Amino acid sequence: MCAQVVLAEDDEKQAELVRRYLERENHEVTVVHDGRSALEEVRRRRPDLLVLDVMLPGVDGLDVCRILRRESDIPVLMLTARTEEDDMLLGLDLGADDYMTKPFSPRELAARVRTLLRRSNGRPSPATEPDTMLRVGGVAVDPERHELFADGTKVTCTPGEFRLIATMAARPHRVFTRAQLLERLHGIDQYITTRTIDTHVLNLRKKIEPDPRKPIRLLTVYGVGYKLTDG
Repeated sequence: MCAQVVLAEDDEKQAELVRRYLERENHEVTVVHDGRSALEEVRRRRPDLLVLDVMLPGVDGLDVCRILRRESDIPVLMLTARTEEDDMLLGLDLGADDYMTKPFSPRELAARVRTLLRRSNGRPSPATEPDTMLRVGGVAVDPERHELFADGTKVTCTPGEFRLIATMAARPHRVFTRAQLLERLHGIDQYITTRTIDTHVLNLRKKIEPDPRKPIRLLTVYGVGYKLTDG
């Protein structure tokens, strides 16, 4: 899969190493070294993916992610030297789709990029069937067109959020454990924890619930996990 990738990394040696690995995958890579340039390149090029270091000069990676999420649903893979779980979850809460902690294997990063691109761009063109919607009460999910609606209004969400809501919409009222949902999003590995699911759920509630503080659709089943209902 050939894609346009913007890589925002202030360490020039690290950036060159990642760029080479991604270009071996036949991606077109634009490298920038500060947050302001990352914003400019994403807005100008409209790439398929942003690989974003947290510790950027000027505008840091977290602020870049926060700003872009107001404008775009571009997949974001965040790179961080911060190992505290709360710092990593903050990136996901701001809209990042995945993260990797430094030091990391460039080969694994290339694999993560492939996975994110498949999820966001590998979906088929609109299907020939007249209606591909999964409807659960006021929530409608179209897996073919990668669209989410709440009460008839189209909702913008990240690829990770969409995959979660689509999984639950396919089996309404079924209770999914965090581990089950996480496996459908990322697969279990050392970088991801089940708290990732909690972050995605909080973000989705802000988008699909009439009152996110009192959810009636995306419900917590205490001690088990979550379910999507037609509330």
